[in-house]
Amino acid sequence: MPTRAFRLTGLLALSLSTGALAYEAPVAWSVSRQMIVVTTEGWNADHGTLRTYVRDGTRWKADGEATDVTIGKAGSAWGRGLSPAQTDGPQKREGDGRSPAGVFRIGTAFGYAETHPTAMPYMGLKASDYCVDVDGSPYYNQLVDEAKVGPKAVAGATEAMRRDLHFNGDRAYRIGFVIEHNADGKKGAGSCIFAHLWKSPTSPTVGCTAMTEGAMERLLAWLDPTKKPVFVLLPKDDYVRLRDAWNLPAP
Repeated sequence: MPTRAFRLTGLLALSLSTGALAYEAPVAWSVSRQMIVVTTEGWNADHGTLRTYVRDGTRWKADGEATDVTIGKAGSAWGRGLSPAQTDGPQKREGDGRSPAGVFRIGTAFGYAETHPTAMPYMGLKASDYCVDVDGSPYYNQLVDEAKVGPKAVAGATEAMRRDLHFNGDRAYRIGFVIEHNADGKKGAGSCIFAHLWKSPTSPTVGCTAMTEGAMERLLAWLDPTKKPVFVLLPKDDYVRLRDAWNLPAP
């Protein structure tokens, strides 16, 4: 792997994998003891509700207050993560404006400051950090340092991570974390999926999940990598349909 080029899986050494990508069965998150759940009103909804759960033994229980979030401007679509592949709905594609649906590992936290009070592995972003969303690039869906890989490696990439420096003080990535969609970088399947700060309650994203600064601070303080946290996003009807089979918390 090229110098300082990280797949969005296990970014900065957080790895909850046993070595193979897990698309096979709900057992992939049977060891998880923290779960973030976002539910929406349907595939085309651009906002939803986020809840957090913990598990001690076999049962999930709510832990904390629900909060509003915004998601992709076009809604959601089935992504590539831990959950089995689904065919009864839209499929996530690069540039479709949809947030990936399913169950995903939570990767590293990141932000504009060098450090942040969270137990999660944390990356202090630099002006030269980019996430490559060019699906023809060998760095597709990777976070790279332009200073290490060179300007050609990030040519055409729209995801400059220090948005405050590149986009007139934009604070969206001041704090956030990686949602590990399409971890093996399948071309055209979607890239650079994060949880980050929203601009407003009525401002959807282009595929991420966004929330208030207070909500994000609470999540970063709550997340514990030893509990192998996962992120779930589903339309409500699909959540109800899959809840028992996937061992998800009661809504």
